[in-house]
Amino acid sequence: MRFFFFTLIFLASFPVSAIETCSRVAIINYQEVLIDSNSSDKGEGLRYHLEKDPVAKMHLDTYQKNSRVMWPTAIVGTAGTGLLLYGFFTSDPEDRRIFLISGSATILVNFLIARTLEVSNESNLTKAIDEYNKRNLPKIFFNPDETQGQFNFSTSKIGLAQQWTF
Repeated sequence: MRFFFFTLIFLASFPVSAIETCSRVAIINYQEVLIDSNSSDKGEGLRYHLEKDPVAKMHLDTYQKNSRVMWPTAIVGTAGTGLLLYGFFTSDPEDRRIFLISGSATILVNFLIARTLEVSNESNLTKAIDEYNKRNLPKIFFNPDETQGQFNFSTSKIGLAQQWTF
């Protein structure tokens, strides 16, 4: 049981998009262009091309705004980790069970919500590229589900499907 919780804490400490950030490329004029450059903004490698089209630029800006660190999820994740750690160090077995379960559930729900928001935000990048390709040359070829001969965590679609309309 303890091994499970230590493994959960270990896996929860890794960034969700670390592999995705380093390996995503688009093809423009038969050349590979890194989508995520060394800057902190994801998708910045395509800005030079996408800013030629105002609609594509708007979708790229939305994508970058939604890709930034979300403090509420960081705070909830920290609270879940605190509950989990407190459960390991408390002496009362009933309290231990309550804190371990509530901390694990908090971390799991927080991960699912954060991953869902991240996966749904990828549609903004796809829309930006599609809008650019409708009206501009050279065309940008980008397949977000493409793996390049390696195990890629970003292709596993973990999350909840959401359809929000207002």
